[in-house]
Amino acid sequence: MQEQTKSHSFIFPKTPTGVDGLDEITDGGFPSGRPTLICGGAGCGKTLLSMQFLIKGIIDYKEPGVFMSFEEPSDDLTLNVKSLGFDLEKLKADKKLVVDHVRVERSEIEEAGEYDLDGLFIRLGHAIDSIKAKRVVLDTIESLFAGLDNQAILRAELRRLFHWLKQKGVTAIITGERGEATLTRQGLEEYVSDCVIVLDHRVTEQVSTRRLRIVKYRGSTHGTNEYPFLIDEDGISVLPITSLKLDNEVSSDVVSTGLEGLNSMFQGGGFYRGSNILVSGTAGTAKTTIACYFATQQCKSKEKTIYFAFEESPQQLVRNMKSIGVDLQKYLDNGTLQIHSSRPSLNGLELHLLTLRKLIKEFKPTTIIIDPISNLISVGSEHEVRSMLVRLIDMLKVNNITALFTSLNKQTDTVRPDLAEESVSSLVDTWITVRDMEGIGERNRGIFIVKSRGMGHSNQVREFVITSKGIELLDVELGPQGILTGAARKSHQFKKTISDIKLQNEISRKDREIERKRKVLEANIEALKNEFESAEEELSILKATEELQEKLSSNRKKQ
Repeated sequence: MQEQTKSHSFIFPKTPTGVDGLDEITDGGFPSGRPTLICGGAGCGKTLLSMQFLIKGIIDYKEPGVFMSFEEPSDDLTLNVKSLGFDLEKLKADKKLVVDHVRVERSEIEEAGEYDLDGLFIRLGHAIDSIKAKRVVLDTIESLFAGLDNQAILRAELRRLFHWLKQKGVTAIITGERGEATLTRQGLEEYVSDCVIVLDHRVTEQVSTRRLRIVKYRGSTHGTNEYPFLIDEDGISVLPITSLKLDNEVSSDVVSTGLEGLNSMFQGGGFYRGSNILVSGTAGTAKTTIACYFATQQCKSKEKTIYFAFEESPQQLVRNMKSIGVDLQKYLDNGTLQIHSSRPSLNGLELHLLTLRKLIKEFKPTTIIIDPISNLISVGSEHEVRSMLVRLIDMLKVNNITALFTSLNKQTDTVRPDLAEESVSSLVDTWITVRDMEGIGERNRGIFIVKSRGMGHSNQVREFVITSKGIELLDVELGPQGILTGAARKSHQFKKTISDIKLQNEISRKDREIERKRKVLEANIEALKNEFESAEEELSILKATEELQEKLSSNRKKQ
């Protein structure tokens, strides 16, 4: 039992890569003190990833580095990475980085058994010792063996190079060009490397995507899938694996929808914070308007919000919403709202995820709106769309971000739902549908809640109208055939008003009739009261007369 405990407590030594997302996939970074092979075709980002590994090591982890290039001169390399904010000249002046260019000529290579790397070892060893480097990059290794056909010498020198790097205790990256049937030109480096990463740059239906895959990683667990990565002004960032445990934290706080009428349809008065909401419907059913109301409400509550618009520019969105009383511009000005507009075809599906992940890290929003997610279908296949949407929702849940998606449904006769709606509907926490309700010669809008996990909600279809003052949800009007909308509602309300007037008139008439009868009753009562008083008065007189007679009679007898 003790031996098992010791083995489980062992932590494989790793060196952080400094590449956003790559440490998550490698479970901590590259193997410390061991060589890592990065291979791929031209333009896939091998040199950039290697340089970022060195620069981030120097800046973030105080580990000096050596970059030895066999192809690009030092000046060209310095200029190439300067656009990414990497100042190699300053790092070299501070004695934290050594950039060396080694020129290898084929004519100088002899195959008489005299070819070896002793000169390289001396030169590289001096560079490492001069700044006490912890990280080393050799870019690219094919140039070392250009024109060398003796496989025995090649294999021996490769093994000796890797063994020498391990003895120096440096964490090394060796880049290599991809072969036709092997990972590298010689097909030997992948076998002697402790970690092998393949970079790929592919174009599918005119959309370019770069992907990364870890082929092997001795002594460590790692992600085995293909992961998209993005090269931008900040360098390389990789989209990590989707969380599979579903153990993200949840909140019981409720955020307003921005519409009082819609709030009243939820028992809690809105959405749970950190939940995912889908608003689906056909064209022209005010999905974007509902999304903007929600964005405005979140900004009013000082919640940072990012709005991804795939159909409208920020200026157009601001103008359109202003016509119904929704002012997005002031929230753009105070920094609580960001609007990012682009065509979905600008990047591949995964690159949209990478962009979103990068913005989350930089802006730290609490609310994200994507309008509409259905436009992403044009970028990838059905399987890719499903995979991307699952990753997207999972990423938002892990970060406890309240997300609202809109989805455009096509007006078809088929019962089968649209792909985006079908892919997301089972994953989201709340699903709201807006739809057309066509009557006689008119089209009206209705809204209802399909589901809301963990919260009671209305089962009614509420009609709503859009005016210059915004969206207004109307009260439910029931008729003989069900819920009334539009002209039928107005006609019903008119008839109801007439009926109410008739009823009021009838009540008034009855009131007047009752009043007349009351007055007659009161008069009769007064007459009877007077008659009663007269009779009572006559009786009193008779009683007094009788008493007087009795008194006189009694006096006579006494006389």
